[in-house]
Amino acid sequence: MTAAQSNGTAFAFVSTGAAIQEFSVAGHNIVLNFSNADFYLDRNDSYFGATIGRVANRVQGARINNLNGRSYQLAANNNPNSIHGGTSGWGYRTWTGPTKEVRDGREALVYRYRSQHGEEGYPATVDVSVSYVETTQLEQGVEKTALIFEYEVSMAEEQEEDVQETVINVTNHSYFNLGDKPTIEGTQATLATNLYLPLDDTGIPTAGPTVHDTVVDNKSFTLGEREPNFDDCFVVNPSPANIPLDSRNSTLKTVASFYHPSTKLHLEVLTTEPAFQFYTGEYIDVPAIGDSPQRISRAGFCVEPSRYVNAANVENWRNMVVLKKGQVYGSRNIYKCWKT
Repeated sequence: MTAAQSNGTAFAFVSTGAAIQEFSVAGHNIVLNFSNADFYLDRNDSYFGATIGRVANRVQGARINNLNGRSYQLAANNNPNSIHGGTSGWGYRTWTGPTKEVRDGREALVYRYRSQHGEEGYPATVDVSVSYVETTQLEQGVEKTALIFEYEVSMAEEQEEDVQETVINVTNHSYFNLGDKPTIEGTQATLATNLYLPLDDTGIPTAGPTVHDTVVDNKSFTLGEREPNFDDCFVVNPSPANIPLDSRNSTLKTVASFYHPSTKLHLEVLTTEPAFQFYTGEYIDVPAIGDSPQRISRAGFCVEPSRYVNAANVENWRNMVVLKKGQVYGSRNIYKCWKT
């Protein structure tokens, strides 16, 4: 569904995964996509634009320990771990909507999905919604277009007798390419933090927030055709005890910004979330299909606002992802783009 279109600006979404299909500024679609919405169901192994859940990123050993007094086995679709909600996570599910609703005085497109108890091994039936709001505003004489999106998740009233809690970590998996080449080569990137979670060779954190070896916070670096490579969780809030389950009342922070000199396009990512996965797309390998061209390694980069990786299985991090009856999980995020 196309949400808005003016002055070369356009947004479009699809019901599979409540995915972002188009985010065009000055006539340039900055997100990788499929032209045919049907391809999001059976061709989207790279998660183009998708809403990721029930738990984004990796769960160690495809197992959640000590939840409802027991353990839960998940699909090991990123052997030996589970990734992005399992084999058929929320990015592959058909969401209802969109419905038009008013959020903070603006028209929003809202998608909803009910995830049943036992889906992909996760306990509890939960209701999730994502709202998309498009805005355009002048900042120092420059017209900037923003896509504001919020997630909200709660447990349904009726549950299995022994289920009092579950785990949630939702994000968006859009890939961005601000340039005019098949790869992200030439993109200038700036991250607001140099704290990250060191990983083992399966992508599971081995320690808490640590200073990255090569990244300097708020210092720009350039992405080349083949390097530098990133698939790391960077930490905005290094105090896990202070991270709320519903982060929407937290301060929105600009966590990453990008610029491409060939197109003069800028992108900022703002979020209330305590972390974000920065991925430079090394494993993209999508053949041409229909009107959609082939997408190769490093065809796009991701900035995925989220909670800490594998938080459900780390005692000091669990509070940021464990959702109990009567509670609400939430986050607020913004993609902002403009041309100079």
